[in-house]
Amino acid sequence: MFSNFDFDIIQRSWFYLITTGLKFTLVLTISAMVGGIILGTLLAMMRLSSNKPLSFVATTYVNLIRSVPLVLVIFWFYFLVPFIGAWVIGASEPIQVGAFQSALITFILFEAAYYCEIMRSGIQSIPRGQVFAGYAIGMNYWQMMGNVVLPQAFRNVTPILLTQTIVLFQDVSLVYVLGSVPDFVTSASKIAQRDGRLVEMYLFVAVVYFVLSFVLSQTVKRFQHKIAIIR
Repeated sequence: MFSNFDFDIIQRSWFYLITTGLKFTLVLTISAMVGGIILGTLLAMMRLSSNKPLSFVATTYVNLIRSVPLVLVIFWFYFLVPFIGAWVIGASEPIQVGAFQSALITFILFEAAYYCEIMRSGIQSIPRGQVFAGYAIGMNYWQMMGNVVLPQAFRNVTPILLTQTIVLFQDVSLVYVLGSVPDFVTSASKIAQRDGRLVEMYLFVAVVYFVLSFVLSQTVKRFQHKIAIIR
């Protein structure tokens, strides 16, 4: 089965793929995670707000984003962001938006809908008595959320946030459809097409994704177990 398998192409290309393609993928993943959690937390607070219009907007956004395939969202933002940016600043022509910036905006807005639901469950897991106690000692809403609710909510849902980030890491491979983003899959695909070694390159990519995802998943499980013991 592997008589024609060319290990040499992997040996020649792995350093470039790791230091360029995988590095790009990890940077995009981490950046989207940070932005997604921040926006997702704000959306969660909006969904739980007693202000019905605010809650309706957040709920509609989350349900809409979660109902649309990610690959379509990537296409939409890649082609629409330049026009939206031109409309915002009043430019006559579409603004130049790099592929990385477009992909980053896409993943932040998309993943925020999922992080929102995770954070919402975390906020709701905090006993209401602590909220009332915060108000009783004179805290306002933002002080109570920042000092009482959110720190505990983040602690409670950290394993789930990390698990969703692993899913995000895998989803980032979909930027391959744009063709102009030097992510891990795109970089491997270009080498595969250049040298006519698709099986070797895609198998190498699959192995790397599997190893990283498996190791990260096991790390999250150990972290979750450690949190459970501390509690």
